[in-house]
Amino acid sequence: MLRRNESKLMSVMNKLKLFVDRLISWICITIIGVMTVLVTYQVISRYLFDSPSGVSEVLSRYLFIWLIFLGSAYVFGLREHMSITFVKDKFSEKTKVYLDMFIELIILVFGCSIMIFGGYNTAIRQMWQQDSALQIPMGMIYSIIPIGGVIILFYFLYHEIEFISRLKSLQNNNIRK
Repeated sequence: MLRRNESKLMSVMNKLKLFVDRLISWICITIIGVMTVLVTYQVISRYLFDSPSGVSEVLSRYLFIWLIFLGSAYVFGLREHMSITFVKDKFSEKTKVYLDMFIELIILVFGCSIMIFGGYNTAIRQMWQQDSALQIPMGMIYSIIPIGGVIILFYFLYHEIEFISRLKSLQNNNIRK
């Protein structure tokens, strides 16, 4: 019974992760496309018409910030972030899983403390300040910081469930031997 519930949980988490992965990747692709159009327009208006557009410059800068936060959360979810595995590769499989769990926990502490709590406070404090070019609250731009932190939190939970499942499978393999 417990094994079947774990299987259902992993199935639901896999589907949810696939949905979040696709959503974030499409958002990032859309941001890159919009940025390409904005920067092209900026270059054309600046050099051909000698009338640079302040809106396109500011908007592309803010979209780039959103792309960085969403892209870094997405890469964390794929576990494709930079890592030096030279030392970790010297350990047993079980120890590697524990190290991965610990590393993910450190990233979570950063994600929660700096990104979610700090980013939320920053976004709220900046809601009254308007951007001069776009006339939108600066807090809207800063809101990507806690959003990225929440996405990292989701990926952390997914990875931890995956690690626990891998540990159980390693234990079951050791018992069978």
